[in-house]
Amino acid sequence: MSNNEKEPNNSGNSQVIHHPADGPPLATETKPAPVPNVTGESEAVEPTHYRAPEPIKTHAKMGGRGVSRTLRNSSWSSWLPRFMQGTRSRANWNQLLKQVNAREEEMRALTEPQLRKASLSLRYRAKSGETLLQLLPEAYALCREAGRRALNMRHYDVQILGGIALFTGCIAEMQTGEGKTLTATLPLYLHSLLGKGAHLATVNDYLAGRDADWMKPLYDALGVSIGKVLTDCSSDERRKAYNSDITYGTAKEFGFDFLRDRLLMRAQGRTVGDFLGAGSSERWNSSGEQPVQRGMHFCLVDEADSILIDEARTPLIIGSLGDSAREAVIATFRWASEHAHKFNQDEHYTIEDDTRKYELTARGRQMVRALPRDEVMLQVALIDLYEYIERAVKVLREFIRERQYVVRDDEIVIVDEFTGRLAEGRKWRDGIHQALEAKEGIEVSVPMGQAARITVQDLFQRYKQLAGMTGTAATSARELKRIYKTPVIQVPTNRPPQRVKLPDRVYGTMDQKFKAIVEETREMNRVGRPVLIGTRSIDKSLELSKMLKAAGIEHEVLNASEVAREAEIVASAGHRSRVTVATNMAGRGTDIKLAPGINEIGGMHVICTELHDAARIDRQLIGRCGRQGDPGSHRQYLSLDDDILKNGLGTKKFEQLKKTGESGNEFHNYAPIFRKSQMKVERKHFRDRMALLHFERERNRLHREMGQDPYLDTAE
Repeated sequence: MSNNEKEPNNSGNSQVIHHPADGPPLATETKPAPVPNVTGESEAVEPTHYRAPEPIKTHAKMGGRGVSRTLRNSSWSSWLPRFMQGTRSRANWNQLLKQVNAREEEMRALTEPQLRKASLSLRYRAKSGETLLQLLPEAYALCREAGRRALNMRHYDVQILGGIALFTGCIAEMQTGEGKTLTATLPLYLHSLLGKGAHLATVNDYLAGRDADWMKPLYDALGVSIGKVLTDCSSDERRKAYNSDITYGTAKEFGFDFLRDRLLMRAQGRTVGDFLGAGSSERWNSSGEQPVQRGMHFCLVDEADSILIDEARTPLIIGSLGDSAREAVIATFRWASEHAHKFNQDEHYTIEDDTRKYELTARGRQMVRALPRDEVMLQVALIDLYEYIERAVKVLREFIRERQYVVRDDEIVIVDEFTGRLAEGRKWRDGIHQALEAKEGIEVSVPMGQAARITVQDLFQRYKQLAGMTGTAATSARELKRIYKTPVIQVPTNRPPQRVKLPDRVYGTMDQKFKAIVEETREMNRVGRPVLIGTRSIDKSLELSKMLKAAGIEHEVLNASEVAREAEIVASAGHRSRVTVATNMAGRGTDIKLAPGINEIGGMHVICTELHDAARIDRQLIGRCGRQGDPGSHRQYLSLDDDILKNGLGTKKFEQLKKTGESGNEFHNYAPIFRKSQMKVERKHFRDRMALLHFERERNRLHREMGQDPYLDTAE
């Protein structure tokens, strides 16, 4: 959140601590507060301490490439690119901002009952046919005043601009600390006026619950009801949450509720038309289980790049019961896991570099036939045994505990590679999850068939209106525009950034790299600067922690295994001489605020220990320093045995580089190779998502042509 999100004022009055960036306090002004011109030039008004926002950029698909445009000497309507014509060009954003600011004194004069009455009046006007665009200035001014009174947080002008971008169906890229959580209240409140519900989808229960509780006083001040849909909510709790004006939840829970409602309607002999009101309402309201959702009107996606891109390859599936040969299936998984270590690469199996597919060689299949099998195993076909062995070998070689997954309460829990958090309730498909259970010696769950499925792409395309916000979307602007029809707008920062990028450092091995990181941490620690060290996995964060401990450097470890202490660790991460080792879960949903005096010694220093598969994840971690105009610095450390080289360049080239690294220490001129490898991985993932999108569209089309439900008639 931004610097305007201060601690509550304990003086007993409703005044907020004034900030120079807000301009002169409106309550004492005899003239309206000066309004920044979004062209980046100041209005011709009396001198003021207000700093005009930086020019806003947009990313559009121009000639097949993502192009960044910066607004300069032109009005909003003439500047808007071609794809934003129509509804987005009807309003001059600069004028909308002026209209919001012009109403601020009027809103401050209202009593609390009058504020709620004004909000109720907007609701009546919206339902009477007045467009939301016409109501936007008054609604945003009301929301700003509610935030000032209830939370001691006043929306900055750049946050109002972000709210306008979200209302017009854009993905707003807002830097870390610029107040995305507070900005989200603007379009959510405006869309809630229609009474059709407004959803905010984020990446996990923690963020959904935290943001809903945090913003609840603001919504209460406006007379707006708020609900939250979390994993452990009952059906009644979910139904109540969806019936609220505004609903916070996770993308996966919204998707699973949609599928469960679909299954329920089929079981009751109801059609989608009945659900939407085509049939008699008395027929279904009297008794029996009811759907929890009431429709899909508007959704604001928090951490939009993570949900709309990173999770797009993972369909949401509600499983059906397995087949009758349950014991044979479990026995086969355990048998394959028991013998997987006997198979050697190249001799018994090969691996395709691009797809990471494992395939047995002739000698490998011969070895499978020679392995001992009991009476149950003799009933399993050889072709199936080959597949079970290939899967078990893949799990043994590629799936590492404390990296891709953890074992909690005798269950395999996936660690999300993009957020670093535990993905509760999620399972790998194609028998991978069961193979892992066999590997870890815990109860094997029978592979599920599919009772219902939907992809993240398809889910959010069902909303009539969609918008999103994130700190890193510009590099994926083309994909977001192509799939979701949501252009990316870069919202200016409230203060100019002061983040400094230090030269990359490349070492031969991970051990050499970690030793260099420990030394740099020691230097930063000596001058009192807080240090955040980002690692790619839990196991590497623990390994680096051991080296820091051996060097006598006090530190905290933040990863998916320490989620219970997350708030405590984050709250103190900006203190003097504090060192925090974290997975990329520190890159999303956290806001590390610096303690007094830290700015004077250079601010926070971020050390990135490895490149991720997507550059956006690296940018998220870097964004922890230099928030809200604070000073800060960051450096990227790399080594020639990093996973990104293997994933991007293939095993053969990776082994050559790894061998080169073992012969020396520093290879700083090799840094461009890592960026090239990362770009290759990003392109591969992009192709995978495009292929999935094409497959899903074709599958849906075929189902509809056959008169089937594309979400339910997908049994394996």
